[in-house]
Amino acid sequence: MKPLVIAGPTGAGKSDVALEIAAAYGATVVSMDAMQVYRGMDIGTAKVPIAARLAVPHRCIDVRNPDEPFSAADFVAEADAVSGPVILCGGTPFYLRAWLLGLVPAPPVDLALRAELETLPDPHARLTEVDPVLAARLHPNDRMRVIRGLEIHALTGRRLSDIHAEDPHQRRDAEVVWLDREDLYEGLDQRVDAMMAAGYLDEVRGLLDAGYGPELKPMQSLGYRHLAAHLLGRLPLAEAVELTKRDTRQLARKQRSFLRSLGLSPQTDLKIAAAGTFLKGR
Repeated sequence: MKPLVIAGPTGAGKSDVALEIAAAYGATVVSMDAMQVYRGMDIGTAKVPIAARLAVPHRCIDVRNPDEPFSAADFVAEADAVSGPVILCGGTPFYLRAWLLGLVPAPPVDLALRAELETLPDPHARLTEVDPVLAARLHPNDRMRVIRGLEIHALTGRRLSDIHAEDPHQRRDAEVVWLDREDLYEGLDQRVDAMMAAGYLDEVRGLLDAGYGPELKPMQSLGYRHLAAHLLGRLPLAEAVELTKRDTRQLARKQRSFLRSLGLSPQTDLKIAAAGTFLKGR
């Protein structure tokens, strides 16, 4: 019995496919989305509705408050705790890599050094100087991983991208599917508009009112960052929405590049019967 991994860019329809397959084969779905772990972040993360989660078991959704840490190691532990058929579904490359290939050996967090790096005016620009390969993989807004790359370089004198390349990891025995759609970018813009109509801005307002400030990692994530800036008087709403659409398209491109690096090819359809051969065994 192999785990089934449904990966792909944001907005490709992965969750709907995973739900259908999980219902057919009694599988548990593990959300492979780094932001869906946080409570109160529902619309902006396209979280599976509660009714669907009651019908099909899910993990890694609503397991932390936005000011509580959740690491790739936590994700791997949650996924490995599932007994029986399991579907990992989502688009966070770091989580997929950690589960599929293993975590790269690295020094523990140095809080003093990290606090110093947090004061840099442009951490991504610094990362481009010391580790251009890693910088090319990370969005400038992915502050946590940018800072971690700088931290590892400062502590070891080595580039994290080189450590990744040299790590003799062994790939898990799993079926990994790259699910995609041809009209993705048009669909992403429409999805942001639909999120706004569904109350995305109010969701961000509620998080700010609850004391979750814009400096928190989840509040720096896709969409939340720009809408929070608008609510704090720093950005017009129309510009915040357009920046969210731009960043969403950029994220999709990076997700596709990562999946391509795994030697995968995109497909637009995943048949339930074919998925069952892995979840139930051949």
